[in-house]
Amino acid sequence: MRERGGYVPLSYDRFPYLMGLMTGDEKHDPAATSTLDALWVLYDRVLRVSPETTDAPDRDRFLLSKGHGPMAYYAVLAAKGFFPVEWLPGFGGYDSPLGHHPDRRLVPGVEIGSGSLGHGLPLAVGTTLGLRAQGLTGAAVWVLIGDAELDEGSNHEAIAYAGPAGLDRLHTVVLDNGSASYPRDGGIAARFEAAGWSTRTVDGRDHDALYAAYTAPHPGRPHAVVARVEPKEA
Repeated sequence: MRERGGYVPLSYDRFPYLMGLMTGDEKHDPAATSTLDALWVLYDRVLRVSPETTDAPDRDRFLLSKGHGPMAYYAVLAAKGFFPVEWLPGFGGYDSPLGHHPDRRLVPGVEIGSGSLGHGLPLAVGTTLGLRAQGLTGAAVWVLIGDAELDEGSNHEAIAYAGPAGLDRLHTVVLDNGSASYPRDGGIAARFEAAGWSTRTVDGRDHDALYAAYTAPHPGRPHAVVARVEPKEA
């Protein structure tokens, strides 16, 4: 369906259909499905970005650090009209723009090309600093990471820097499916709180809880939302 040259946005109940269109070889099934609700609430109710504003200087930025298994991300972008639904069946194909990691040069609406885990949060810190330096203080930066990425030292440094720097336009969603190799005392939220972040921990499948956590006030501090989902099977 088309509307003014674009695609009519689809509702959440269409996601089984959208996900079912992607029949390519997906080796990261838990990653492909665990992020769906967190991503949907962000794009449907929070992020100030649309297919018409992907180049607007004051748009909100979303960075998918948890880039492996991007099927839910592609489904959300297609549902919101960033690219045609007809692209989805080609997922993972040789000539498809929808690769096993999103490519910002090929997929409309994608802000970064993902690769090694642990890079997204440092990139989000740099993006926030860049926007601040340009005086674009209204633009929010969001990054979604997996709990296992917190094993990476690059994330430890980003967390430690962002709190004292007062990066209150920075928001991190940590998708917690129990994959981290080195859990910390007090849980994930305590790690961010110790560095001066605002935090919320919620059920990662509860849309209203996610929205409330995403929009909780956090003046002068970066904000982390820990979204708990079903544990990854061994």
